[in-house]
Amino acid sequence: MKTTFKKITTLVIVALLGLCHAFAVAVEKSTDAHQRSTYIVHMAKSEMPASFEHHSHWYDSSLKSVSDTAEMIYTYDNVIHGFSTRLTAEEALLLGSQPGILSVLPELTYELHTTRTPEFLGLEKSESMSPEANLASEVVIGVLDTGVWPESKSFDDSGLGPVPSSWKGACETGTNFTSSNCNRKLIGARYFSKGYEAALGPIDESKESKSPRDDDGHGTHTSTTAAGSLVGEASLFGYAPGTARGMATHARVAAYKVCWVGGCFSSDILAAMDKAIDDNVNVLSMSLGGGMPDYFKDSVAIGAFSAMEKGILVSCSAGNAGPTPSSLSNLAPWITTVGAGTLDRDFPAYVSLGNGKNYSGVSLYRGNSLPETLTPFIYAGNASNSTSGNLCMMGTLAPEKVAGKIVLCDRGVNARVQKGAVVKEAGGAGMVLANTAANGEELVADAHLLPATSVGERSGNAIKNYLFSDPKPTVTILFEGTKIGVQPSPVIAAFSSRGPNSITPEILKPDIIAPGVNILAGWSGGVGPTGLSIDTRRVAFNIISGTSMSCPHVSGLAALVKAAHLDWSPAAIRSALMTTAYTAYKKGESLLDVATGKPATPYDYGAGHVNPIAALNPGLVYDLAAEDYLNFVCALNYTESQINSLARRKFTCDTSKKYSLNDLNYPSFSVVFSSGRSSVVKHTRTLTNVGSPGTYKVSATSENPSVKISVEPDSLNFSETNEKKAYAVTFTATGSSSIMDSFGRLEWTDGKHTVASPIAITWSING
Repeated sequence: MKTTFKKITTLVIVALLGLCHAFAVAVEKSTDAHQRSTYIVHMAKSEMPASFEHHSHWYDSSLKSVSDTAEMIYTYDNVIHGFSTRLTAEEALLLGSQPGILSVLPELTYELHTTRTPEFLGLEKSESMSPEANLASEVVIGVLDTGVWPESKSFDDSGLGPVPSSWKGACETGTNFTSSNCNRKLIGARYFSKGYEAALGPIDESKESKSPRDDDGHGTHTSTTAAGSLVGEASLFGYAPGTARGMATHARVAAYKVCWVGGCFSSDILAAMDKAIDDNVNVLSMSLGGGMPDYFKDSVAIGAFSAMEKGILVSCSAGNAGPTPSSLSNLAPWITTVGAGTLDRDFPAYVSLGNGKNYSGVSLYRGNSLPETLTPFIYAGNASNSTSGNLCMMGTLAPEKVAGKIVLCDRGVNARVQKGAVVKEAGGAGMVLANTAANGEELVADAHLLPATSVGERSGNAIKNYLFSDPKPTVTILFEGTKIGVQPSPVIAAFSSRGPNSITPEILKPDIIAPGVNILAGWSGGVGPTGLSIDTRRVAFNIISGTSMSCPHVSGLAALVKAAHLDWSPAAIRSALMTTAYTAYKKGESLLDVATGKPATPYDYGAGHVNPIAALNPGLVYDLAAEDYLNFVCALNYTESQINSLARRKFTCDTSKKYSLNDLNYPSFSVVFSSGRSSVVKHTRTLTNVGSPGTYKVSATSENPSVKISVEPDSLNFSETNEKKAYAVTFTATGSSSIMDSFGRLEWTDGKHTVASPIAITWSING
């Protein structure tokens, strides 16, 4: 998710700093029949004619059979068998009809979706993390994003030993970047722009670096969140002061730049994932996503399947389209999908009105103070001739009405920080930014260019009532710095995308949540903290928000678990993180959803909020291998060519076997009752013992009395490590569709470990 706001082309309009909705759109095709667009061609490698010595020769021959001029942009060896190229629609159709061609899919564009988080997560309170932290130096986290700012102190390699011998990557040179920019911390840096340039033309190197260098800030922020080294006395303008560090401070970082001013193109993303697999990364962190295409059409899902087969855990952001239901990206069950929660830290900035009333807000403004006396106050809608003047869009405010006053702007459409810039340009003295119903009470702090604060919808409405009723309204803003210990925390961020899963309702997503609001991490020296072109400030650290921020938290924590358990599969690592997550505060109350102020549900937080200390010793795990996922897509009734596109090999579903989505060995349960069918749904699972011998007993609860849950057997005795035991869960609906969207929980415990799974229950009216 894009979290910065440089001036960008009209192809991408970014509305919110750190809170952009994930989506994928096919690259626009011209009505001109001869206009070329980029396509990704999936080949059935097993069907290559014997006359070809190498698959690349076959690819080239196939392409030349439909076009004399088309050239391959990339060939892919790991994530898919195939290539990308530019074709007309007619040529693409012709190519797709040839033998050995599985599919010819149009290019998609994807969008980009700390000093406190280690302590908040308990990493600084446990000596048990130290051995894993040191072992993490053998773990490499690959980050697909906007690149990297290598001069950041978060990439200091002091105390790190030699680069792991397993590493096969490289440090590529380019604009403002040389191989010497890498070190024992930042061990690899590559960039992928061929797909972008094929679609949009050459990169303007006067505006962005055609190299791994990060001119945006997003990539540096995500990579340092995952694995930044310890940096003392870090802050943003004095806000959030302390020692900045990533989740896995000893892990190595490899940066893969796939996102540019015009977006992130699937041909480049696939090429980067292809190379990352060759380079031998252990974790892939991808804070980007797009739409909800079927798994065999989604480049991130396809690449992630290949990575999973090679033992690489892929962590992706859930998206920032919340709190709308079914708004998730990155839904494939072999991806770890991460939503966002808050920290117990805030940056209060109060609105003090002329009538003596005060309203709390948040801000990261640091600059000249407002006058000690109250300042005239005006509503932006009354200071503009534009119908959208209340939004403080560029060029909509009348300077003669705004000059010297504090302006109240409504949130929405354009970037929050840009609204402040518009007020400042019109001569305003400050800004109060009021949420509308779309954002409710969610508050995200920004490093504004003028004195400004953001307030929730209820406070905004009260402030407007004063504005509209007082003939001479006045106001000031009081900035209070950094506040620690804010409760309740965490709460689920309103922007965090929600379930249920729009592609496969039987798989509960997101998987987990992690800190994603007001996160401090490293930043690019090429852009100010707001990302606006007029922002000439430069900072070493920035505070931004989004599931882009929560994703690398889980990526770094997965690296720590990987370091402690080198033989664990990606599914086992995810299971450890999920089954040890928490869903309640210390006093037992359920986690809250800031969007509603009410208890959150598994559709909001998945298995719960990550608890890294517990994840190191989960007791039992739900493991999965590639074959299990192939059985899963058989249950989806995928065709042979669709499965081949995903798995890169011929795999035929057994027609004599009854495949069920309910049998995928997932650490959570999503139960779908179908109208007009059986009122009984059965799920099967297998647990693997990764701890000491012991007997685990089960408990299952349902918040709706019309759904009965039974587990067989109700206890599992493990006598050795890696021993596996299966069980079945039967869900029986005794009522009707009134059970829609009810929830429950299943737990196995031996008295030392609690292996917990969320349960989501819905009633399908589609039958």
